[in-house]
Amino acid sequence: MPALRIVFAGTPEFSVPALQALHDAGHAIVAVYTQPDRPAGRGRDVASGPVKQRALSLGLAVEQPPTLKSPGAQQRLASYAPDLLVVVAYGLILPQAVLDIPRLGCLNIHASLLPRWRGAAPIQRAVLAGDGRTGISIMQMDAGLDTGPELLRRELAIGPRETGGELRDRLAPLGAQAIVEAVQGWASGTLRATPQAASGATYAAKIRKDEARIDWSRSAVEIDRQVRAFNPWPVAETRLAGEQVRIWDAQPVADAATSLAQTVPGEIVTATEGRIVVATGQGLLELLTLQFPGRKPLQARDVLNSRPLAGSRFDEGSA
Repeated sequence: MPALRIVFAGTPEFSVPALQALHDAGHAIVAVYTQPDRPAGRGRDVASGPVKQRALSLGLAVEQPPTLKSPGAQQRLASYAPDLLVVVAYGLILPQAVLDIPRLGCLNIHASLLPRWRGAAPIQRAVLAGDGRTGISIMQMDAGLDTGPELLRRELAIGPRETGGELRDRLAPLGAQAIVEAVQGWASGTLRATPQAASGATYAAKIRKDEARIDWSRSAVEIDRQVRAFNPWPVAETRLAGEQVRIWDAQPVADAATSLAQTVPGEIVTATEGRIVVATGQGLLELLTLQFPGRKPLQARDVLNSRPLAGSRFDEGSA
């Protein structure tokens, strides 16, 4: 199959393996579209995103329009005469006029098994919901929100202790492999798009920072999922005596020696021998890695060496 003229659109680290894979497969990446540079880090210095950095290292043309809705931006894209537009976590809406530009249309790498978890945050939502499986869907884009027909999918199991970040790092190379296969099959006519299932659609809304606040009246299982889903961002957090405490790692525990009927949600029921165990609305949760303001994340044992927590209680956190 001859090399295709591809415009690639993506922004975060998750998109980088796909860009590299298409480049390595010999396709002509005629332009890379990515979101404008933004302030980042503690110093809030303006920084380039991961996709832009990789594109520049590969010697590729980079475009960073603030929107693709303007006629000028659309004309600029059309000037690259792309055969195909590949989109991976780009972050900007593509109007129908843009979808109509490439000769072979637009393909999207989506990190879920569509139609489950259409939307901006499919990886975190899958962990938060306790899903046992997820994967990659290669979809032909249409004007809807992740509603286009699928070309292929690749499934994998979500580990029982897997974080959102760990799952993302496994899905990214899987998506890269899948898009190379899909592009070849789509261009050669050996791969056809099939409509998504008519039922089972769910919406993966963008993660809000306030979702990271722990409500200790929820069950230990639910809070554990929250901790894992929001690692590494925005990181589950609670408050102790008015001070923010970020929880990086935790796990539900069974402790027959503790009577939950005599505890209240958020109460620290164990703070000895290197263990910090908290009562929840249903069950106990052991906190494994915590972070206090101005400090790096610490293991529970190290936290207890520096501050007594026995008899303390985290703010319940409910709305």
